[in-house]
Amino acid sequence: MKEHVEKLYTLSRKPSRRIVGLMSGTSLDGLDVALCRAEGSGPETRLQVEHFKTVPYEEGFRNAVREIFAKRQIDFQQLVLLNPDIGLQHARMILGCLSEWGISASEVDLIASHGQTVFHAPQKQHGISGFPNATLQIGDGDHIAVKTGIITLSDFRQKHIAAGGEGAPLAVYGDYFLFSQKGENRILLNMGGIANFTFLPGNLEASLVFTTDTGPGNTLLDAFTRLHFGQPFDQNGGIASTGTIDETLLNALKDAPFFGQPFPKTTGPEVFSPDYVMNAMQVAARNDIRPQDLIATLTRFSAETIAEAIRSTMPGSNAFEVYASGGGAHNPILMGAIGRLLGKNIRLIDELGVAGDAKEAVLFAVLANEAVAGEAVYFGEKKGVPGVSMGKISFPG
Repeated sequence: MKEHVEKLYTLSRKPSRRIVGLMSGTSLDGLDVALCRAEGSGPETRLQVEHFKTVPYEEGFRNAVREIFAKRQIDFQQLVLLNPDIGLQHARMILGCLSEWGISASEVDLIASHGQTVFHAPQKQHGISGFPNATLQIGDGDHIAVKTGIITLSDFRQKHIAAGGEGAPLAVYGDYFLFSQKGENRILLNMGGIANFTFLPGNLEASLVFTTDTGPGNTLLDAFTRLHFGQPFDQNGGIASTGTIDETLLNALKDAPFFGQPFPKTTGPEVFSPDYVMNAMQVAARNDIRPQDLIATLTRFSAETIAEAIRSTMPGSNAFEVYASGGGAHNPILMGAIGRLLGKNIRLIDELGVAGDAKEAVLFAVLANEAVAGEAVYFGEKKGVPGVSMGKISFPG
């Protein structure tokens, strides 16, 4: 153990660290693997993405996770078995990427593993008195560390909850350290399964940084595109472009307690599930809606709730630029609708030097770098952004 602690101490004092950042989102497309070189820490962080790849998941893996994902009742043995199995699968994917890139495991200092979210339950969502915010990501860090031989940081969201947050969004830390720009107010919008954004003030004042989930991003679009069209997602918004928005259904979809809750807030597919949509269809008497009209309406649902969240938290000023990332950034119908609603040209995060598809994996590399080499950063006395380091440390031996 002593040698690992000494190595960690040495890493904390190095001028730069080579870190593999991992992200596996709720869409279950695959594992994002970003090999990064990080210098400094906090607002002085400088990061270069040396390599990036998304390793696709096999359909059997996706189905195994879907059996326990965002469900109140599951086969508990399935959960227990998947925890180490996902860790081992991710470890093999990391080693495969490193081999492809001609890099040995000994040349990597740290792995930052987000894990696979299987349930997210903030207190305002579960509503059970006496119980705190909660979330669960599986894919055990010890298995990754032992299999790869690389010190691994994982389970980042638990410290966020322990310090008073809801376990999400975590992008705010890396967003602030990497993408703040003096003189430009920025909204960094990420549209994964759930959409969220970070506000970065142009005066660089950390206490003014703000982050929140807005509601669905792609989770409902993907689910009903799979159901009705046998495709994993609505590529380039092609299906939505052929449909007509149903305003009655749209209003029913927007009639959810989440949208009336104060910001900042988090949510997940546990709330915005296919059952949620089916219930809204019954309320709106739209059970016979054409599939392409449903996809068009769900796209508009995501766009309106994103735009309304931004507008309600940025009152009285239009002086900000919006940079988008995540799967939704590839959907021109969704992007165009958000832009029109905000009166903005929605730009891509790629303009700021990091590919949008790599951003979340990169941001977890930043969190690992902060845990090992960073100092506390004060984000003000507000909910959602506790100034803490995150990530449990797993040694290889």
